[in-house]
Amino acid sequence: MKLLSRLSLCGAVMAFIVIVLGAWVRLSDAGLGCPDWPGCYGTITVPQGEEIAAANEAYPERPVEIVKAWKEMIHRYVAALLGLLIIGMVLLSWRHRQEGAPLGLAVALLALVIFQGMLGMWTVTLLVKPAVVTAHLFGGLTTLSLLWIFYLRNSRAERPSVPGADANTQLQRTRPVLWLALVVLAGQIFLGGWTSTNYAALSCPDFPTCQGQWWPAMNFDDAFQIWRGVGVDYEGGVLANESRVAIHISHRIGAIVATLVIALAAFAVIKRADQRRDAALGRMLLGVLALQVGLGISNIVFHLPLSVATAHNGGAALLVVTLVTLLYRARRQSGA
Repeated sequence: MKLLSRLSLCGAVMAFIVIVLGAWVRLSDAGLGCPDWPGCYGTITVPQGEEIAAANEAYPERPVEIVKAWKEMIHRYVAALLGLLIIGMVLLSWRHRQEGAPLGLAVALLALVIFQGMLGMWTVTLLVKPAVVTAHLFGGLTTLSLLWIFYLRNSRAERPSVPGADANTQLQRTRPVLWLALVVLAGQIFLGGWTSTNYAALSCPDFPTCQGQWWPAMNFDDAFQIWRGVGVDYEGGVLANESRVAIHISHRIGAIVATLVIALAAFAVIKRADQRRDAALGRMLLGVLALQVGLGISNIVFHLPLSVATAHNGGAALLVVTLVTLLYRARRQSGA
């Protein structure tokens, strides 16, 4: 059980790294650095030497770019290691199922990571289709959340030694606003992913206005058409300016709503928490939220620096983990 706890913690850290690496790959336009899957130009590594000429002949529409190819393959390697770790967790959970190991959660994680692999494949074969790439992002965040819950369930620090010893009736009352914050955050993450995958992040290069206006011309109908058929190359984006502006403005509006709701949840936790750890988590939620807002504004003001944009994705993951932790503790302390 101790090994399971350590593996799940390691898995959560790896899942976070995979999410950040995925953002790094996408934002550096390396999502198609390897035009095939699971290898790269038919090899298990990036083509080198004489292999490059053969790769260019096989994929004339996508000649080898070594740097982009390595970025893509590093992401795949780490994701594959995470998959192997989760397989190990399933086997250990089966072995210790009589001792209370969460076998069902481990199996759900394995099914999810297999589906994530399929989404990774479709990301390449469907030419970075926004719906697939955004779903891949959600799959990564869900994997991270389940691994973190797995860790919390097996962590000695999170298990009350005496039934009812951790009762915190005040924290229980924050569950509705915490759930609301998580749902709103999920909506905002979708808008962020949709903004990135449709190359709309720089459609409004100024702040707080957009192209010098508070409400520029926008096309919302075209902006949120989820599926546009197969065979379209989405690298660089296919939407007109008015559609991209609509996506960007929606993300800004969503950011205001998400900031208010998550801040409300954080203040509610701080006010009602009877334990120092819960109050600290509430303050952490506020801190990560402030950092995330700052990173979002910096993306616009400094025209989407790769480091800032990648950190913005990591900040979203930290917000998810913090809210999941608070919800887990509120549920446990309610005796549910």
